[in-house]
Amino acid sequence: MTFSLEIVTPDGLIYKGEAEMLSVRTADGVIGILPRHIDYVAPLGMGEAVIKTPDGTRRAACIGGMVAVHNGMVRLVATTFEWAEEIDLERAKTAEDKARSLLSRSDLSERDLKLADARLRRALVRQSVGKGR
Repeated sequence: MTFSLEIVTPDGLIYKGEAEMLSVRTADGVIGILPRHIDYVAPLGMGEAVIKTPDGTRRAACIGGMVAVHNGMVRLVATTFEWAEEIDLERAKTAEDKARSLLSRSDLSERDLKLADARLRRALVRQSVGKGR
């Protein structure tokens, strides 16, 4: 049994097809969506998305946005969505190093500290997903 899944980002359509399962981090924790899931809407957090299709399982770094289930159709609208095999680990490591460097400074405003912390968490999610290819 499957459900219709559509994944979009500001850059366009990432995936459209059938899925057997979707696991994604919401603002309240990880949720698993299976066929015949009740209608549901939640803001996305920052973490790994796992999509099981009839062709296999794929992983991705998914950061921000929303997930909605309506009448058996699942739509994931992500701010950032990167398949594991497309993650540039070197770039993610460089982003981590830059964020850690910023966080070690004592002259940053509260806003800049929050931004640097978010950059660090994004870089760590991308590395975690990318290493588990």
